[in-house]
Amino acid sequence: MSTVQLRRPPSLAEEHRVPRGSREFRPRLRAAARRYGPVLLTYGVLKLAGFAVFMYLLDAAGDFRRKNPRFGGGEHPWDVLASWDGWWYQQIAAHGYDPALKPVPGATGMITLEGNSAAFFPLYPALMRLVSECTGLGLYGAGLTVSVIASFAAALGVHAVTARLGGHRAGLVAAGLWAVWPGSGTEWSGYSESLYTALAAWACHAVMTRRWLTAGLLTCAAGLCRPTAVALVAALAVAAVLSLRRRADGVRRPLAAVAIAPLGLFGYLAWVNYRMGDINGYSKLQDGAWGHKFDWGVHSFNVLTSIPVGHFDYLFAMPFEDVIGLCVVLVVPVLTVLLARLRPPAVLVVYTVLSYLMVMTTQQYFGNVSRYLLPLFPLFVPLALAMRRLQWPSLAAVLGTAALTSGSYAGYVLFVLGVP
Repeated sequence: MSTVQLRRPPSLAEEHRVPRGSREFRPRLRAAARRYGPVLLTYGVLKLAGFAVFMYLLDAAGDFRRKNPRFGGGEHPWDVLASWDGWWYQQIAAHGYDPALKPVPGATGMITLEGNSAAFFPLYPALMRLVSECTGLGLYGAGLTVSVIASFAAALGVHAVTARLGGHRAGLVAAGLWAVWPGSGTEWSGYSESLYTALAAWACHAVMTRRWLTAGLLTCAAGLCRPTAVALVAALAVAAVLSLRRRADGVRRPLAAVAIAPLGLFGYLAWVNYRMGDINGYSKLQDGAWGHKFDWGVHSFNVLTSIPVGHFDYLFAMPFEDVIGLCVVLVVPVLTVLLARLRPPAVLVVYTVLSYLMVMTTQQYFGNVSRYLLPLFPLFVPLALAMRRLQWPSLAAVLGTAALTSGSYAGYVLFVLGVP
């Protein structure tokens, strides 16, 4: 006689039992929220405060309404965010590149070539176009979306690097400093600083955690974002050489990272020069169309010796913006020495020093150094380690005050009283 086994019907709890994969995912999500939520909140609140002040100052002054939309003008205050370089990035996203060296008819002196979009690197406008196609946003909205998301990614990267050297609290302070640093007005705008800093910070973190292939790929991507990525490429190479000497990570992975890292930067420059039919085409475009060229620091020296005596008769003088730039330029060596005294990984020191030297040995709008030096996030480390000793109310007061005033010194001055 056969026995029929009756199965007990599933209980209500069993019917709603969460799959194993989901049960494992939720604790990880909660852990990530506990770890990264404070970083995103700290950066977001401070940045939003400064941004609101920036928009208020633009609207209250109203100067933008009388300017060309390409050069700091527009119908609304937020239109200013996509002017200047932001206009060029939108043109690239809409129409692509047509590299050429076109002389200005009859022009003599410094500016002899027409501006060309090839001077601007392709990663940011490519992401702008991608987001626009995927979301239906216009190029303006897509560009700001990329910048804002990248700024939060950069805040997480700055936190990750600093936390490895000084703990979670120091990382939070560093993320806050990223929100209020001079030049931070471009973080939520049509500029590539946020994207580049995010890539640079996470590339350095990958080197610090010995993930060489990740570091090489991120550095390669950074090379498609800004020419100053050459400093990041060199920093990774130095770190790889030191690793090979210690025989810590074998040979293949560090060498592969060194081989991958420069492909983005030098690949784009090679393509531009090929399209222009000139082996030095990119440099000639920067010099002839924008007056940017390597000059061994002559222009920076002229500025540094003129401003202290109240003279503003040097090239590209913009007094208010230049004074802020001067303060930044003078504080960088001090913070670099303090950073070196902490004996951090070599990648951070090399990246900082070379980035600084590249800016200071180039003829360009001096007031823009606060923006050009914004990606030097390792400078936040010694400040963050010192400020972490403050109690939370004191930290909130210091960073909150800096956030509110950043709407002026890091936003309004840069976009309205200068040329970002």
